[in-house]
Amino acid sequence: MPAADDLALYIHWPFCLKKCPYCDFNSHVRENVDAEAWQAALLADMRHEHALTRDKRVGSIFFGGGTPSLMPPALTGALIEEAQRLWGFAPDAEITLEANPTSYEATKFADFRAAGVNRVSLGVQSLEDEALAFLGREHSATEALAAVESAQGLFGRVTFDLIYALPGQSAAAWEAQLARALAFGTEHLSLYQLTIEPGTGFAGAVSRGRFEPMDADEAADLFVQTQAQTAAAGLPAYEISNHAHKGAQSHHNLTYWRYRDYVGIGPGAHGRRGGMATIRHKKPEAFLRRVGENGHGISEERALARDELLSEALLMGLRLAEGVDLAALATRFGAEADALIDAKRAEFYAGLGFVTREGERLTVTPQGMPLLDALLAELVSADLCAA
Repeated sequence: MPAADDLALYIHWPFCLKKCPYCDFNSHVRENVDAEAWQAALLADMRHEHALTRDKRVGSIFFGGGTPSLMPPALTGALIEEAQRLWGFAPDAEITLEANPTSYEATKFADFRAAGVNRVSLGVQSLEDEALAFLGREHSATEALAAVESAQGLFGRVTFDLIYALPGQSAAAWEAQLARALAFGTEHLSLYQLTIEPGTGFAGAVSRGRFEPMDADEAADLFVQTQAQTAAAGLPAYEISNHAHKGAQSHHNLTYWRYRDYVGIGPGAHGRRGGMATIRHKKPEAFLRRVGENGHGISEERALARDELLSEALLMGLRLAEGVDLAALATRFGAEADALIDAKRAEFYAGLGFVTREGERLTVTPQGMPLLDALLAELVSADLCAA
């Protein structure tokens, strides 16, 4: 597991080959990119962050974004090598690549493994061709299954995601699909309910009456079913949508949810380090231009007020099954533990079985997780929420 002082690197590769209906990053579709120019820019951006975090070591690297498995493996290797040279790695450093399970991308897995990637996160999303077509994915269910098998043969750690609560999906159909997914024996699964984000293709389709999202109560029932099924298979939820064997939780994601420092590198990447929030230029051409001018791609950098830090830490930490140690959090940010949450509301929801309070640790129970957003609005101190 990541140490408290370990740094996480998020490296954003912005390019895709095809627009998708639930992504708002579709202006970055490209057939060709200048790999040499991007390597120089990303390395410069990384060196800028190192100058501000010299006392850290890297506990995890996550290559995410558009379609990072379209990144040349040699470029991936150069970034990993430079990160190790600059900061040094924790002994169990986790280096994850997000990948689409197309046949083309699966053929590059061995090259990414040779470049230093030791964990793969596959965007399977469904094991049914009809659902994949609805989701706008290029791969078939057969390709997805083959990609999972290929990844398991090359990498020590493999995870993949599925999306459920699709329009018209029955409880029986989801139960059967999840059982197939669990049968692969991967150490980690990410299971997300379909959400309709403003400004995406899906949002437009809903507004035009193309389809109707699943009823909220039905989706909540599927969530409860998911938690029970994964727990019975030995992959309980350690975060609201993420499930893993004991000891196989994602180091990188735990850094986010425990609100530890991470740096974002590449177009559109966000970061949190030393109490500062950073945002990189989102448009690829603007990012390249700014790196050339300034030596980094930052478009915004600002100090976060203490209440902002506390609010974000609570909102992230209460997503975890382990909950939040209020006393430790208060000490970390120089606050009083009693000022972090609304004690009366916490007591009320504890009586309903939605949260537990043991000493200074506050935890949302499995019964409360389907109501997480509403609970967070009630539990986190109003003063912090107003920050």
